[in-house]
Amino acid sequence: MKFNWKKIITAAVAAMSVAAVVATAAVRPSTANADSNTSSVSAIKKRGTLRVAVFGDLPPYGWVNKNGKRVGYDVALARQMAKDMGVKVKFVQVNANNRVDTLNSNKADIVLANFTQTPERKQVVDFAKPYMKVSVGVVSPKKKAITNVNQLKGKKVIVTKGTTAENYFTSKQKGVSLLKFDSKTQQFNALKNNRAAALADDNSYLYAWVKNNPKYTVGIKSIGPKQYIAPGVKKGNKSLLNWTNKEITKLNKQDFFTKDYNSELKPYFGSEVKPSDIVITSDK
Repeated sequence: MKFNWKKIITAAVAAMSVAAVVATAAVRPSTANADSNTSSVSAIKKRGTLRVAVFGDLPPYGWVNKNGKRVGYDVALARQMAKDMGVKVKFVQVNANNRVDTLNSNKADIVLANFTQTPERKQVVDFAKPYMKVSVGVVSPKKKAITNVNQLKGKKVIVTKGTTAENYFTSKQKGVSLLKFDSKTQQFNALKNNRAAALADDNSYLYAWVKNNPKYTVGIKSIGPKQYIAPGVKKGNKSLLNWTNKEITKLNKQDFFTKDYNSELKPYFGSEVKPSDIVITSDK
């Protein structure tokens, strides 16, 4: 059998050329990824909407009022960010335990849902500069007030899934039995129905809750370390992360967060809470 070496060599060269094109594409994924990042600043501006994950049942941070309007401290921040970016805001309602999934499934560009920075969350989410400080508090009926964590040993404590309160009691207070819920509404209803001795959550909105529910008290105002609330974006989304960091710095210089506190938070807090207890007015 005679071989047509000219044809064989020509075919081999053509195959090598195709392989080279494929290899070149493989070593340049960043461009493709950048173009397909639906949450980059350029993609958001092109789309014309900033998709923001917020709570829908957590006054005074994010909830729907009796007129059907979304209001609250985080909601006001979301609207300001969208305005400064030159786009409209689109709200995506979340619970505490699906905030990360909402980012990873590209249903939202950014989370502004009382999102506390934790070492665990930093592994899966990129946090921008914080805009609020908080710690875990414990609320209980005034008639059976819990004022010391030792009183909770062997008792049930209500928490929302995926919160810093759940993480704290799971890791630091193993003698406590946790009753876990998906939403804030569910957890507070469980407390009213006497399903546990106490409820643990971020102390700032526990102050707001007891003002409207005077039969209860925040007997433990702070437990565990001081923590920080910050915007969260999908891991690796440097475009939106950098923009958000600059935005937080700019809003701080404009005293936005103090103004936001006075309009959205102050009416809901008791006299024991001061702006300096909540607001971060400069880089921490």
